[in-house]
Amino acid sequence: MSAITLAVEVTRGQSVESVHRAVGVVCSGTEGAESCVGDPILLTFWRSAMKPFQTLPLIEDGVVEAFDFGMEEIALACASHGGTDAHVEVVGRMLGALRIDSEALHCGAQAPFDPDSAFRLRCAGREPGRIHNNCSGKHAGMLALARHHGWDADGYWRLDHPVQGRILTALKPWMDIDPEAHEWALDGCGVPTPRLPLREMARAYARLVSSARDGRPDAAAVVRAMTERPDLTSSPGRAPLVLMEATDGRLLAKEGAEGVLCLASIEDDWGMAVKVEDGGLRAVGPAVVAVLEEADMITKSESRALEALQDYPIRNTLGAEVGRVRARVTASEGIPGRTGGSERAAGGGEQGP
Repeated sequence: MSAITLAVEVTRGQSVESVHRAVGVVCSGTEGAESCVGDPILLTFWRSAMKPFQTLPLIEDGVVEAFDFGMEEIALACASHGGTDAHVEVVGRMLGALRIDSEALHCGAQAPFDPDSAFRLRCAGREPGRIHNNCSGKHAGMLALARHHGWDADGYWRLDHPVQGRILTALKPWMDIDPEAHEWALDGCGVPTPRLPLREMARAYARLVSSARDGRPDAAAVVRAMTERPDLTSSPGRAPLVLMEATDGRLLAKEGAEGVLCLASIEDDWGMAVKVEDGGLRAVGPAVVAVLEEADMITKSESRALEALQDYPIRNTLGAEVGRVRARVTASEGIPGRTGGSERAAGGGEQGP
């Protein structure tokens, strides 16, 4: 296990104006459980970075086959999407298969994350709806799970509902600690999310991609959907999409609110979790790329492809560059036994969700 501490510096002119502290954890899925309970730096809520694991029951329980969902629907169930026409179309298909409308989604109405989509919606004189919420695909998947099992969909978002109970059961193989032992609170979209150590998040992602390589059907379907259709799990300019496109799907990445991002390499046994302590989204991208470089998890060519994430300009209202956002590693522990590819980049360090 390696723990990396970062300072993401925001400059104005030649001086540092603001600093975001971040922590990154890289670990193997095969190591023994390591507890960091009580360490306030490494404990945080999983938020939307847990969506791939909330989607697994849809494959394992036959929901995907029952409603004729394909790779696009699986990707949207895992997504924090941008509310683009393509995203909304797929969520609409999911709701159509269930014969319900978007008002059945518990997530609230939300303007699209994608600025162009939000602008077009305003120009058309339309109000954003629940289907535009970045979590609408996840909620549609939860409704499909309820419908498939014959459960009353009312209250599907509550921790004591069978839908959430099924998700708790599905989480157990991937986590070091029984999910029910964690603290749970409501996510921004109204469903429960656990608070857990970063290393448990990282290890869960490592186990997910390892299980996919070993042919476990639910893990393989989720990993394939996310890495082959990152445009559906994220949106233009967002860190997960940039990371997955720059590495040609070699990395699986998923963001969460308040500066959380998890990822794993589909080629080996390493997972990673990053948390920007103050939740500042502008610091997520630089922090993630810095951890990837420090942990020797990306190649030199991939690092070059990620330059726009790891060091980017701040512009004023006139479009002039007035500062930069970039990461600086302040402390790093070695990674015992870490092995990389022939072109791994060693050394130092974007734009987050």
